[in-house]
Amino acid sequence: MSDRAMLPVVPLRGATLFPGVTVVLRVGRPGSLRALEMVSSGDREVLVVAQRNTDAEVEESQLYDVGVRARVTHMKGGATGMQVAFEGLERMRVVELKTVDGYLEAAAVPIRDLPLLSPEDPLILALFQELRDRAVELAKKRGVPDALLDTLLNEVQEPGQFANVVAHHLELDVPQHQRILEIADTEQRMRAVLLEVQRDLARRQAQEEIQSKVQAELGERQREIYLREQMRAIQKELGEDGEDSGGGGESELRKRLTELALPEVVRKEVDRELRRLDRMAKESAEAQVARNYLEWVADLPWDERSEEKFSIDTAAKVLDRGHFGLDDVKDRVLEFLAVRQLRAQQEQEQPQDVAGGGEEAEAGAAEQASGEGAGSTAARAVAKGPILLFAGPPGVGKTSVGKAIAEALGRKYVRLALGGVRDEADIRGHRRTYVGAMPGRIIQALKQAGTRNPVILLDEVDKLGASYQGNPASALLEVLDPAQNDSFVDHYMNVPFDLSEVLFIATANYVDQIPAPLRDRMESITFSGYTEQEKAEISQRYLIPRQLGEAGLAKREITFAPAAIAEVVQRYTRESGVRQLEREFGRVTRKLARRLAEEGTLPGEVDVTLLRSLLGRPRVHPEEAAEENQVGIATGMYYTPAGGDIMFVETSVRQLPGGVAAGAGTNAEEAAFGTAALILTGQLGDVMKESARAALTYATTQTDALVAPHSRLGAAEVHIHVPAGAIPKDGPSAGVAMATALVSAMTGRPVRRDVAMTGEITLRGRVLPIGGVKEKVLGAQRAGIRHIVLPKRNEADLEDLSKDVLASLRISFVERLDEVLAIALLDDRGTPAAVGSPVTPEEHVTH
Repeated sequence: MSDRAMLPVVPLRGATLFPGVTVVLRVGRPGSLRALEMVSSGDREVLVVAQRNTDAEVEESQLYDVGVRARVTHMKGGATGMQVAFEGLERMRVVELKTVDGYLEAAAVPIRDLPLLSPEDPLILALFQELRDRAVELAKKRGVPDALLDTLLNEVQEPGQFANVVAHHLELDVPQHQRILEIADTEQRMRAVLLEVQRDLARRQAQEEIQSKVQAELGERQREIYLREQMRAIQKELGEDGEDSGGGGESELRKRLTELALPEVVRKEVDRELRRLDRMAKESAEAQVARNYLEWVADLPWDERSEEKFSIDTAAKVLDRGHFGLDDVKDRVLEFLAVRQLRAQQEQEQPQDVAGGGEEAEAGAAEQASGEGAGSTAARAVAKGPILLFAGPPGVGKTSVGKAIAEALGRKYVRLALGGVRDEADIRGHRRTYVGAMPGRIIQALKQAGTRNPVILLDEVDKLGASYQGNPASALLEVLDPAQNDSFVDHYMNVPFDLSEVLFIATANYVDQIPAPLRDRMESITFSGYTEQEKAEISQRYLIPRQLGEAGLAKREITFAPAAIAEVVQRYTRESGVRQLEREFGRVTRKLARRLAEEGTLPGEVDVTLLRSLLGRPRVHPEEAAEENQVGIATGMYYTPAGGDIMFVETSVRQLPGGVAAGAGTNAEEAAFGTAALILTGQLGDVMKESARAALTYATTQTDALVAPHSRLGAAEVHIHVPAGAIPKDGPSAGVAMATALVSAMTGRPVRRDVAMTGEITLRGRVLPIGGVKEKVLGAQRAGIRHIVLPKRNEADLEDLSKDVLASLRISFVERLDEVLAIALLDDRGTPAAVGSPVTPEEHVTH
């Protein structure tokens, strides 16, 4: 090869290639694969260069100046890249490096090894022999087989090449390997390699000496333990009390355990462990395990309770103080707490005849008279109540309501985050036979609370996973079953603990992701999210003052205009909760704080103009009512976890030539109904497609009743499109809007722009009920709709809406599709069209 060569570059990360050495490496980076592709059909030579920083991306500045020209002898593809064998040929110095067609290419010149001045010089021969001897010694310590070692010694006789091979096998980092690679003088390279070999041998010798000393010390330790055991036996024979020989800590532990009011089965287990501890050496690992177990027993609240001072009025005030809206949730929580209170009172009024009289009845009466308190008695009385499950989207206040319940009851509060937990032992603990075993999270929560009747919030219970280590959701079945959890056994504790006085509250975003047996043990309370009016009030009461305080502006006279708050709610956030809303107000307050620091001034009020200058352009663009009545376009309503909104259903009917029904091509969804072909676009789901087909069937079978022009019938192509094609849509509630838009297109009559509708339809024109009425109505009102058509059987859902919302809307309840058409379609004079023989719709008009 010539003095200067252009070679593709393969960067090495965490390794260095030496001349005369063949290595197999995995290559997976795109640039390296591209470089190998370029040489796959030629002489298969590349320049292999080590990378300085293994964490950085491949850049020209991150490569060393000296590399090795290598021949690619073998390549094999794999799932994670290519397995490539490189044979090092000679050292090369990089003169120029550039990126070409997705890979690095280098102009490099060879670095010739400086030959030995006198190969037969005794000093050179002695150096070479010493390097071979030390390399053999190191290889034997590292466990290299003798046959492989003899083969290497016989094949490599040249001193420079031998130094390269030994350097390659040394356990050095990349900079040290690179320093040896760059040494051109053969003698100097041999000396550098010999020095590193000697260092490795010295380090291994030191490790062997340390290991021998440790083994000797362990032997002495075992002897000491044996002698101490003999001394304990002699003390017992002499009648001497050796209880305190282990120090005051064990005596204190024994005292605590003795004073605890433990159940009988627990007392037996504790006594057994204490006897085992007495027979063990104090310094043994088994003794430490036993002490840890006894400490856990002593720390648990076997008879510690929080005294409840509960009243409905106090609970209502606590819930209202921290949460605005959520009236349904608050009512259900107050009902739950009221039942607990009444059951406690009922239990206290019952005579103590369960124990059958005698000593147990007297003991129970003495316990009440001793001043243990009505609170603890009430706690035991209401032990077997339901387990609450707070279900709803993120940010609506599930966790904070659980904390408010604990505050209202006067109980301790502990939150367990279960998201991502995949090990059953996280719930039930590890058995003590495992190293580092600990109790599960339930027992740890009781220790943290310090009482046996805390409120434990199981957060994100729908995020529990499953693995080969077990299913934690299955472990929760016993915990959350009031009929079983009075004898919960943790694997570590191995004794039953009564969880019946614990008030468990679980939270989840998606109830359907909770296993059915676990979901069956809980009573679900749904958090449906906040309306825009509620979000504005929450912002004014809680979010803005909190963010002003965090920005250091709490004492400044700054107010937010109601229009500015509404702008943030409608144009900058789209969620069921208020977390993102609080972040947006946090952005505003931080920008105001910066303005105060830079300019020394602050505005007295944040209006819409100032708000947009601070937050930039709006990021949410909700739909608004159409500007005019149009043929073939109906307004529907839809629901998402972030709230409701309106959507437009567009329909077009095209006459086909020759009376033959045809579709729109391979990309369209087509289904022939008689002589009409149906095309559906807009990423519609299966249920929504079925609604469209039902609407077409109704329209084509009701030709006479709809008074449709015969020119629009016969061989026709019907195209239904729902805009926002990038967003998947599904559900049956758009059937009414589809049918209305289709009839409008067939009859040529426009649809009223101020009417929005929702409901599922049948082939015979019946309108069936749907869900999410509250959110859909609120979204339609925000969009400017003033007349809403709902299924008759959804009339009761209006109870969820406020009087202000109902006062601004005209709501019509329908049972058949012809009633919808009578309301939504206009005739040539711009008045509602009496299509066919419509039934006069029953209208709900609010004033």
